[in-house]
Amino acid sequence: STSGCRRVWRVSRWNRSVNYLKLDVAEWAEENFSSCDLGDARRTKRAVKVARQMAEHPDGSSTAQTEDWSDLKAMHRLFGEEDVTFRAMATPHWQKTRSLAQGTVLLIGDTTETDFGIHRRSVQGLGPTGDGYGRGFFLHNSLMVNAHSGEIMGLAGQELFYRKPAPKQENSYRVTQRSRESEVWGRLIDAIGSPASAVRYVHVFDRGADNLDVFRHCRQNGCDWVIRAARLHRNVESVESEDGSLRPLGEVLDRQPVRGTYELTVRAAQKRPARTATMEVRFTQVTPHRPEKRATQYLRSIGFESLTQWVVEVREVDPPAGVAPLRWVLWTSLPVTDFDAAWQVIEYYERRWLIEEFHKAIKTGCRLEARLYRDAKALEAVAGVVSVLAVRLVQLKTVATAQPELPAVRLVPGIWLTALREMRRGKKILTVRDFFRHLAGLGGFLMRKGDGEPGWMTLWKGLEKLTSFIRGYLAGMKKCG
Repeated sequence: STSGCRRVWRVSRWNRSVNYLKLDVAEWAEENFSSCDLGDARRTKRAVKVARQMAEHPDGSSTAQTEDWSDLKAMHRLFGEEDVTFRAMATPHWQKTRSLAQGTVLLIGDTTETDFGIHRRSVQGLGPTGDGYGRGFFLHNSLMVNAHSGEIMGLAGQELFYRKPAPKQENSYRVTQRSRESEVWGRLIDAIGSPASAVRYVHVFDRGADNLDVFRHCRQNGCDWVIRAARLHRNVESVESEDGSLRPLGEVLDRQPVRGTYELTVRAAQKRPARTATMEVRFTQVTPHRPEKRATQYLRSIGFESLTQWVVEVREVDPPAGVAPLRWVLWTSLPVTDFDAAWQVIEYYERRWLIEEFHKAIKTGCRLEARLYRDAKALEAVAGVVSVLAVRLVQLKTVATAQPELPAVRLVPGIWLTALREMRRGKKILTVRDFFRHLAGLGGFLMRKGDGEPGWMTLWKGLEKLTSFIRGYLAGMKKCG
């Protein structure tokens, strides 16, 4: 029965999983940066060393990360080189990530704003952010995720851009005649391109991507999509319409029968207690209304074609008094003919929170906005390294969740296990779950029964302590030898 289903996440078996996370920082840096084209082999070698130093202390300043005056100067010289750009630093990682794709993968996309502060106006090349008084740039990211296990594979692509102010006295018709900031969604879809044979790309976006251009970019590249609807008043033609009449999307959904229900655990938030919400699921097939006078340059250039697709609605019933009911409406190219198929689409969209964790890792875990370089070009290059490093931080949590029973020796270097057992006073560490929980214990995780599973912030704090311990141990071994 589909009535009263509780959300159950699929967890991969360890013997079928791919290990996307390299714990050893030296191996990680070599794998992601040794093929960077920086105009000089010595420069590339330096980039690998800098990436390793940053990974050992992600939230530290450049001074704390290098621990040596000559290394600090070398780091600043590296990011000041003309050939060391955001794209040059990150491209090998994008290529490696796309090469890992097998079966169905999710490409979770969104934009984050990097704001270096109102007092950084002396930094040359930064653009306006926020209300126009801040200074920084924007990063549009596409995070590749294993659709089956939820493990983060890496970044499939990114675009760094600056905000341009809209022309004065612009009307709605002129908006369609110029380049718009929202076009970044389509550009990155095109840059990532089409999937290889036997691979399915499913782009997962929030409401910012709810426009016909994005649907067409996905279709042209042979990709599927799950996109949250932003405008329920958009006119659509329902497959149930006999005369081809148009109705608002929200009205069409209101006419659909409930296809099933499930229970969703909602975490507590400010002024909102935790609760278990009962969610109703509806779905149908519709064709969005074709634009005429306001078609964008892109749609006019390719010739607009009708895109019949499915739409899935998730709506909370009987929410607590004073609490707005949860509701998602999702556009999708995936066929939705029964409750299980609708549930799959919902699950794909629920993975979207990973991109928010990634953005948090860029700003909080790696403190990109605290970097004190004096020109935008150097900050862009730093952002290339930080982006790859932020993936590593968030992977710590998803690997622990997706492969908890994987023997620790298959993922963790032997010296790491030995060091962690020593630091944890001889505790048994047999599985990946054991390893990550004790690693988080070094970062402040108390491991009490009611504490749940650790987050990536406590994990990387523990990882910093562990790597420092190992560095000291190895240094001592060299002196003794």
